[in-house]
Amino acid sequence: MSSIITVAELEKLDRSEYILVDIRESSAFEYGHIDGAVNIPQDQLETAELPKDRKIIVYCRSGIISGEAAGRLCDKGFDAYDLEGGYVEWLRLKMENRQVTEAVELSLRKKFKKSIWCKFTKAINEYELVQPGDKIAVCISGGKDSMLMAKLFQELKRHDKFPFEVVFLVMDPGYSPENRRVIEENARSMSIPVEIFESDIFESVFNIEKNPCYICARMRRGYLYSHAKALGCNKIALGHHFDDVIETILMGMLYGGQVQTMMPKLHSTNFEGMELIRPMYLIREADIKHWRDYNDLHFIQCACKFTDTCTTCDPDGRTVSKRMEIKNLIAELKKINPQVEKNIFRSVENVNLSTVIAYKDSEGVHRFTDRYDTK
Repeated sequence: MSSIITVAELEKLDRSEYILVDIRESSAFEYGHIDGAVNIPQDQLETAELPKDRKIIVYCRSGIISGEAAGRLCDKGFDAYDLEGGYVEWLRLKMENRQVTEAVELSLRKKFKKSIWCKFTKAINEYELVQPGDKIAVCISGGKDSMLMAKLFQELKRHDKFPFEVVFLVMDPGYSPENRRVIEENARSMSIPVEIFESDIFESVFNIEKNPCYICARMRRGYLYSHAKALGCNKIALGHHFDDVIETILMGMLYGGQVQTMMPKLHSTNFEGMELIRPMYLIREADIKHWRDYNDLHFIQCACKFTDTCTTCDPDGRTVSKRMEIKNLIAELKKINPQVEKNIFRSVENVNLSTVIAYKDSEGVHRFTDRYDTK
Protein backbone atom coordinates (compact mmCIF):
# COMPACT_ATOMS: atom_id res chain seq x y z
CA MET A 1 0.00 0.00 0.00
CA SER A 2 1.34 3.43 -0.95
CA SER A 3 1.55 6.53 1.19
CA ILE A 4 -0.25 9.76 0.38
CA ILE A 5 1.53 13.05 -0.18
CA THR A 6 -0.20 16.44 -0.41
CA VAL A 7 0.55 19.17 -2.93
CA ALA A 8 1.91 21.36 -0.11
CA GLU A 9 4.28 18.59 0.97
CA LEU A 10 5.35 18.01 -2.63
CA GLU A 11 6.36 21.64 -3.06
CA LYS A 12 8.63 21.44 0.00
CA LEU A 13 10.65 18.56 -1.46
CA ASP A 14 13.89 19.10 -3.35
CA ARG A 15 13.43 18.21 -7.05
CA SER A 16 16.34 15.78 -6.82
CA GLU A 17 14.47 13.71 -4.22
CA TYR A 18 11.65 12.50 -6.43
CA ILE A 19 10.26 11.85 -9.90
CA LEU A 20 6.71 13.05 -10.54
CA VAL A 21 4.71 10.75 -12.82
CA ASP A 22 1.50 11.72 -14.59
CA ILE A 23 -0.34 8.50 -15.48
CA ARG A 24 -3.04 10.09 -17.64
CA GLU A 25 -3.14 9.60 -21.40
CA SER A 26 -0.74 11.70 -23.46
CA SER A 27 -3.53 13.92 -24.81
CA ALA A 28 -4.55 14.94 -21.29
CA PHE A 29 -0.92 15.47 -20.29
CA GLU A 30 -0.33 17.69 -23.30
CA TYR A 31 -3.41 19.72 -22.45
CA GLY A 32 -2.03 20.53 -19.00
CA HIS A 33 0.14 18.96 -16.32
CA ILE A 34 2.01 19.69 -13.11
CA ASP A 35 5.31 21.46 -13.62
CA GLY A 36 8.20 19.01 -13.89
CA ALA A 37 6.07 15.90 -14.37
CA VAL A 38 6.83 13.12 -16.83
CA ASN A 39 4.06 11.33 -18.67
CA ILE A 40 3.88 7.54 -18.29
CA PRO A 41 0.32 6.36 -19.06
CA GLN A 42 -1.00 3.89 -16.52
CA ASP A 43 -0.84 0.89 -18.86
CA GLN A 44 2.91 1.49 -19.27
CA LEU A 45 3.73 2.35 -15.68
CA GLU A 46 4.64 -1.09 -14.36
CA THR A 47 7.02 -1.80 -17.26
CA ALA A 48 8.64 1.63 -17.25
CA GLU A 49 12.22 2.10 -16.08
CA LEU A 50 11.95 3.99 -12.81
CA PRO A 51 14.68 4.76 -10.25
CA LYS A 52 14.53 2.94 -6.92
CA ASP A 53 16.74 5.48 -5.18
CA ARG A 54 14.16 8.29 -5.49
CA LYS A 55 10.57 8.79 -4.43
CA ILE A 56 8.06 8.00 -7.18
CA ILE A 57 5.09 10.35 -6.81
CA VAL A 58 2.14 9.33 -8.97
CA TYR A 59 -0.88 11.38 -9.89
CA CYS A 60 -3.91 11.17 -12.19
CA ARG A 61 -6.65 13.69 -12.78
CA SER A 62 -8.20 13.76 -9.32
CA GLY A 63 -6.75 10.83 -7.42
CA ILE A 64 -9.31 8.27 -8.57
CA ILE A 65 -6.85 5.55 -9.54
CA SER A 66 -3.35 6.89 -8.82
CA GLY A 67 -3.45 5.37 -5.34
CA GLU A 68 -3.79 1.87 -6.77
CA ALA A 69 -1.03 2.55 -9.29
CA ALA A 70 1.31 3.78 -6.57
CA GLY A 71 0.41 0.75 -4.49
CA ARG A 72 1.44 -1.62 -7.27
CA LEU A 73 4.76 0.18 -7.53
CA CYS A 74 5.28 -0.24 -3.79
CA ASP A 75 4.69 -3.97 -4.20
CA LYS A 76 7.54 -3.98 -6.70
CA GLY A 77 9.91 -2.36 -4.22
CA PHE A 78 9.59 1.30 -5.22
CA ASP A 79 9.22 4.13 -2.72
CA ALA A 80 5.95 5.27 -4.29
CA TYR A 81 3.43 7.88 -3.20
CA ASP A 82 -0.02 8.96 -4.34
CA LEU A 83 -0.49 12.72 -4.82
CA GLU A 84 -3.67 13.57 -2.95
CA GLY A 85 -6.28 15.23 -5.18
CA GLY A 86 -4.15 14.81 -8.29
CA TYR A 87 -3.84 17.39 -11.03
CA VAL A 88 -7.11 19.13 -10.14
CA GLU A 89 -5.99 19.85 -6.57
CA TRP A 90 -2.61 21.17 -7.75
CA LEU A 91 -4.43 23.38 -10.24
CA ARG A 92 -6.86 24.68 -7.61
CA LEU A 93 -4.03 25.77 -5.33
CA LYS A 94 -2.08 27.31 -8.20
CA MET A 95 -5.04 29.47 -9.22
CA GLU A 96 -5.92 30.84 -5.80
CA ASN A 97 -5.77 34.66 -5.67
CA ARG A 98 -4.12 34.82 -9.09
CA GLN A 99 -4.69 37.82 -11.37
CA VAL A 100 -3.48 37.61 -14.98
CA THR A 101 -5.81 39.96 -16.85
CA GLU A 102 -3.25 42.60 -17.77
CA ALA A 103 -0.61 40.10 -18.93
CA VAL A 104 -3.11 38.05 -20.96
CA GLU A 105 -4.54 41.10 -22.71
CA LEU A 106 -1.10 42.55 -23.44
CA SER A 107 -0.01 39.24 -25.01
CA LEU A 108 -2.96 39.37 -27.43
CA ARG A 109 -2.08 42.93 -28.46
CA LYS A 110 1.63 42.28 -28.84
CA LYS A 111 3.08 38.76 -29.05
CA PHE A 112 -0.01 37.03 -30.47
CA LYS A 113 -1.36 39.90 -32.53
CA LYS A 114 -0.55 38.27 -35.88
CA SER A 115 -1.17 34.61 -35.04
CA ILE A 116 -4.36 35.04 -32.99
CA TRP A 117 -5.88 38.53 -32.94
CA CYS A 118 -5.56 39.24 -36.66
CA LYS A 119 -6.97 35.82 -37.56
CA PHE A 120 -9.88 36.39 -35.21
CA THR A 121 -10.74 39.72 -36.85
CA LYS A 122 -10.16 38.27 -40.32
CA ALA A 123 -12.74 35.55 -39.71
CA ILE A 124 -15.22 38.09 -38.34
CA ASN A 125 -14.79 40.30 -41.41
CA GLU A 126 -14.49 37.60 -44.08
CA TYR A 127 -17.49 35.58 -42.90
CA GLU A 128 -19.50 38.59 -41.61
CA LEU A 129 -19.88 37.05 -38.16
CA VAL A 130 -20.54 40.16 -36.08
CA GLN A 131 -22.93 42.91 -37.16
CA PRO A 132 -23.93 46.22 -35.55
CA GLY A 133 -26.70 45.66 -33.03
CA ASP A 134 -25.84 42.00 -32.36
CA LYS A 135 -26.12 40.59 -28.87
CA ILE A 136 -23.81 37.59 -28.73
CA ALA A 137 -23.68 34.85 -26.11
CA VAL A 138 -20.02 33.88 -25.92
CA CYS A 139 -20.29 30.26 -24.79
CA ILE A 140 -17.56 29.18 -22.38
CA SER A 141 -16.95 25.50 -21.63
CA GLY A 142 -13.90 26.13 -19.46
CA GLY A 143 -11.28 24.94 -21.93
CA LYS A 144 -8.48 26.92 -23.56
CA ASP A 145 -10.41 27.66 -26.77
CA SER A 146 -13.53 29.20 -25.26
CA MET A 147 -11.58 31.13 -22.63
CA LEU A 148 -9.38 32.65 -25.33
CA MET A 149 -12.49 33.47 -27.37
CA ALA A 150 -13.91 35.37 -24.40
CA LYS A 151 -10.77 37.49 -24.12
CA LEU A 152 -10.81 38.16 -27.87
CA PHE A 153 -14.39 39.40 -27.68
CA GLN A 154 -13.45 41.67 -24.80
CA GLU A 155 -10.65 43.06 -26.95
CA LEU A 156 -13.07 43.54 -29.85
CA LYS A 157 -15.40 45.48 -27.56
CA ARG A 158 -12.48 47.63 -26.45
CA HIS A 159 -11.91 48.71 -30.06
CA ASP A 160 -15.59 49.76 -30.18
CA LYS A 161 -15.79 50.17 -33.97
CA PHE A 162 -19.55 49.51 -33.98
CA PRO A 163 -22.18 48.84 -31.31
CA PHE A 164 -22.79 45.24 -30.23
CA GLU A 165 -23.25 43.44 -26.92
CA VAL A 166 -21.73 40.30 -25.45
CA VAL A 167 -22.77 37.97 -22.63
CA PHE A 168 -20.25 35.45 -21.35
CA LEU A 169 -22.33 32.33 -20.83
CA VAL A 170 -21.27 29.20 -18.95
CA MET A 171 -23.59 26.23 -18.79
CA ASP A 172 -22.89 23.83 -15.94
CA PRO A 173 -24.21 20.50 -17.26
CA GLY A 174 -23.18 18.69 -14.09
CA TYR A 175 -19.53 19.57 -13.51
CA SER A 176 -17.78 18.22 -10.46
CA PRO A 177 -17.21 20.91 -7.80
CA GLU A 178 -13.48 20.84 -8.66
CA ASN A 179 -14.03 21.52 -12.36
CA ARG A 180 -16.56 24.25 -11.75
CA ARG A 181 -14.11 25.92 -9.37
CA VAL A 182 -11.41 25.86 -12.07
CA ILE A 183 -13.75 27.58 -14.54
CA GLU A 184 -14.78 30.20 -12.00
CA GLU A 185 -11.20 30.89 -10.92
CA ASN A 186 -9.98 31.24 -14.50
CA ALA A 187 -12.80 33.64 -15.28
CA ARG A 188 -12.02 35.67 -12.15
CA SER A 189 -8.27 35.76 -12.79
CA MET A 190 -8.81 36.97 -16.37
CA SER A 191 -11.65 39.39 -15.52
CA ILE A 192 -14.31 37.61 -17.59
CA PRO A 193 -17.75 38.34 -16.07
CA VAL A 194 -19.34 34.94 -16.65
CA GLU A 195 -23.01 34.15 -16.18
CA ILE A 196 -23.47 30.53 -15.10
CA PHE A 197 -26.65 28.51 -15.44
CA GLU A 198 -27.16 24.85 -14.62
CA SER A 199 -28.62 21.81 -16.34
CA ASP A 200 -28.67 18.05 -15.74
CA ILE A 201 -27.31 16.98 -19.14
CA PHE A 202 -24.53 14.78 -17.75
CA GLU A 203 -27.07 12.83 -15.70
CA SER A 204 -29.29 12.47 -18.76
CA VAL A 205 -26.60 10.94 -20.99
CA PHE A 206 -24.57 9.06 -18.39
CA ASN A 207 -26.20 5.69 -19.06
CA ILE A 208 -26.47 6.09 -22.84
CA GLU A 209 -24.12 3.58 -24.44
CA LYS A 210 -24.32 4.61 -28.12
CA ASN A 211 -22.87 8.01 -29.07
CA PRO A 212 -23.23 9.67 -25.64
CA CYS A 213 -20.81 12.48 -26.60
CA TYR A 214 -22.80 13.32 -29.74
CA ILE A 215 -26.09 13.39 -27.82
CA CYS A 216 -24.51 15.43 -25.03
CA ALA A 217 -23.15 17.99 -27.54
CA ARG A 218 -26.55 18.36 -29.21
CA MET A 219 -28.31 18.79 -25.88
CA ARG A 220 -25.75 21.33 -24.67
CA ARG A 221 -26.15 23.39 -27.83
CA GLY A 222 -29.92 23.38 -27.42
CA TYR A 223 -29.67 24.58 -23.83
CA LEU A 224 -27.23 27.32 -24.88
CA TYR A 225 -29.52 28.50 -27.68
CA SER A 226 -32.51 28.52 -25.36
CA HIS A 227 -30.81 30.41 -22.54
CA ALA A 228 -29.12 32.87 -24.90
CA LYS A 229 -32.41 33.65 -26.61
CA ALA A 230 -34.06 34.23 -23.23
CA LEU A 231 -31.34 36.80 -22.52
CA GLY A 232 -32.17 38.65 -25.73
CA CYS A 233 -29.20 37.34 -27.74
CA ASN A 234 -29.44 36.68 -31.45
CA LYS A 235 -26.19 34.72 -31.76
CA ILE A 236 -24.14 32.19 -29.84
CA ALA A 237 -20.37 32.01 -30.38
CA LEU A 238 -18.51 28.70 -30.08
CA GLY A 239 -14.75 28.26 -29.81
CA HIS A 240 -14.04 25.85 -32.66
CA HIS A 241 -10.70 26.56 -34.37
CA PHE A 242 -8.93 25.80 -37.66
CA ASP A 243 -7.80 22.34 -36.57
CA ASP A 244 -11.36 21.40 -35.59
CA VAL A 245 -12.46 22.40 -39.10
CA ILE A 246 -9.93 20.31 -41.03
CA GLU A 247 -10.42 17.33 -38.71
CA THR A 248 -14.16 17.52 -39.34
CA ILE A 249 -13.56 17.54 -43.11
CA LEU A 250 -11.49 14.34 -42.95
CA MET A 251 -13.82 12.66 -40.46
CA GLY A 252 -16.72 13.25 -42.82
CA MET A 253 -14.83 11.73 -45.71
CA LEU A 254 -13.23 8.75 -43.96
CA TYR A 255 -15.97 7.83 -41.50
CA GLY A 256 -19.12 9.45 -42.93
CA GLY A 257 -18.60 8.96 -46.66
CA GLN A 258 -19.40 12.60 -47.41
CA VAL A 259 -17.71 15.88 -48.22
CA GLN A 260 -18.71 18.56 -45.73
CA THR A 261 -17.18 21.02 -43.32
CA MET A 262 -17.81 22.80 -40.04
CA MET A 263 -19.31 26.08 -41.25
CA PRO A 264 -18.18 29.47 -39.85
CA LYS A 265 -21.80 30.39 -39.21
CA LEU A 266 -25.19 28.68 -39.27
CA HIS A 267 -28.81 29.72 -38.87
CA SER A 268 -30.51 27.69 -36.14
CA THR A 269 -33.23 25.39 -37.44
CA ASN A 270 -34.90 25.01 -34.03
CA PHE A 271 -34.55 28.50 -32.55
CA GLU A 272 -35.98 31.14 -34.85
CA GLY A 273 -33.85 34.23 -35.26
CA MET A 274 -30.79 32.61 -33.65
CA GLU A 275 -27.45 32.04 -35.32
CA LEU A 276 -24.28 30.14 -34.43
CA ILE A 277 -20.91 31.74 -35.21
CA ARG A 278 -17.34 30.42 -34.98
CA PRO A 279 -15.02 33.45 -34.82
CA MET A 280 -11.89 31.36 -34.10
CA TYR A 281 -12.33 29.57 -37.42
CA LEU A 282 -8.90 30.60 -38.79
CA ILE A 283 -6.85 30.28 -35.58
CA ARG A 284 -4.46 27.34 -35.31
CA GLU A 285 -4.62 25.17 -32.20
CA ALA A 286 -0.83 25.29 -31.85
CA ASP A 287 -1.06 29.08 -31.47
CA ILE A 288 -3.79 28.72 -28.85
CA LYS A 289 -1.57 26.34 -26.89
CA HIS A 290 1.35 28.74 -27.25
CA TRP A 291 -0.81 31.57 -25.86
CA ARG A 292 -1.91 29.33 -22.98
CA ASP A 293 1.59 28.23 -22.06
CA TYR A 294 3.13 31.68 -22.55
CA ASN A 295 0.72 33.06 -19.95
CA ASP A 296 1.06 29.97 -17.69
CA LEU A 297 -2.66 29.28 -17.91
CA HIS A 298 -4.32 26.00 -17.03
CA PHE A 299 -7.78 24.93 -18.10
CA ILE A 300 -10.01 21.90 -17.80
CA GLN A 301 -9.79 19.50 -20.74
CA CYS A 302 -13.21 17.90 -20.58
CA ALA A 303 -15.26 17.81 -17.43
CA CYS A 304 -17.98 15.26 -18.14
CA LYS A 305 -18.54 12.15 -16.07
CA PHE A 306 -17.14 9.99 -18.85
CA THR A 307 -13.78 11.73 -19.07
CA ASP A 308 -13.50 12.27 -15.34
CA THR A 309 -12.90 8.55 -15.05
CA CYS A 310 -12.02 7.24 -18.49
CA THR A 311 -10.26 9.58 -20.90
CA THR A 312 -7.85 10.89 -18.29
CA CYS A 313 -8.01 8.10 -15.72
CA ASP A 314 -9.30 5.07 -17.60
CA PRO A 315 -8.80 1.77 -15.77
CA ASP A 316 -10.14 -0.15 -18.75
CA GLY A 317 -8.04 1.59 -21.41
CA ARG A 318 -10.73 2.83 -23.80
CA THR A 319 -9.87 3.21 -27.44
CA VAL A 320 -8.68 6.50 -28.86
CA SER A 321 -11.51 8.67 -30.19
CA LYS A 322 -12.13 9.04 -33.90
CA ARG A 323 -11.15 12.71 -33.72
CA MET A 324 -7.86 11.78 -32.09
CA GLU A 325 -7.23 9.23 -34.84
CA ILE A 326 -7.76 11.95 -37.44
CA LYS A 327 -5.54 14.37 -35.51
CA ASN A 328 -2.77 11.77 -35.47
CA LEU A 329 -3.29 11.04 -39.18
CA ILE A 330 -2.93 14.72 -40.09
CA ALA A 331 0.24 14.94 -37.99
CA GLU A 332 1.73 12.01 -39.94
CA LEU A 333 0.70 13.48 -43.30
CA LYS A 334 2.25 16.81 -42.33
CA LYS A 335 5.64 15.12 -41.98
CA ILE A 336 5.47 14.31 -45.69
CA ASN A 337 3.74 17.49 -46.86
CA PRO A 338 3.93 20.58 -44.60
CA GLN A 339 1.09 22.18 -46.56
CA VAL A 340 -1.38 19.36 -45.98
CA GLU A 341 -3.44 21.21 -43.35
CA LYS A 342 -3.92 24.28 -45.52
CA ASN A 343 -4.76 22.04 -48.47
CA ILE A 344 -7.46 20.20 -46.52
CA PHE A 345 -9.01 23.54 -45.59
CA ARG A 346 -8.80 24.86 -49.15
CA SER A 347 -10.40 21.72 -50.53
CA VAL A 348 -13.83 22.86 -49.35
CA GLU A 349 -13.26 26.35 -50.73
CA ASN A 350 -12.37 25.06 -54.19
CA VAL A 351 -15.18 22.60 -54.94
CA ASN A 352 -15.76 22.23 -58.69
CA LEU A 353 -19.20 20.70 -59.17
CA SER A 354 -18.34 19.61 -62.72
CA THR A 355 -15.73 17.21 -61.29
CA VAL A 356 -17.85 15.42 -58.68
CA ILE A 357 -20.10 12.43 -59.31
CA ALA A 358 -22.99 13.84 -57.30
CA TYR A 359 -23.89 16.65 -54.91
CA LYS A 360 -26.83 17.61 -52.75
CA ASP A 361 -28.67 20.88 -52.27
CA SER A 362 -32.09 21.99 -51.06
CA GLU A 363 -33.65 20.60 -54.24
CA GLY A 364 -32.23 17.11 -53.82
CA VAL A 365 -29.44 15.00 -55.30
CA HIS A 366 -27.83 15.96 -58.60
CA ARG A 367 -25.68 13.44 -60.50
CA PHE A 368 -23.16 14.28 -63.21
CA THR A 369 -25.17 12.14 -65.65
CA ASP A 370 -28.10 14.58 -65.33
CA ARG A 371 -26.18 17.20 -67.29
CA TYR A 372 -23.52 15.10 -69.02
CA ASP A 373 -25.06 15.18 -72.51
CA THR A 374 -26.03 18.85 -72.32
CA LYS A 375 -22.45 20.07 -72.68
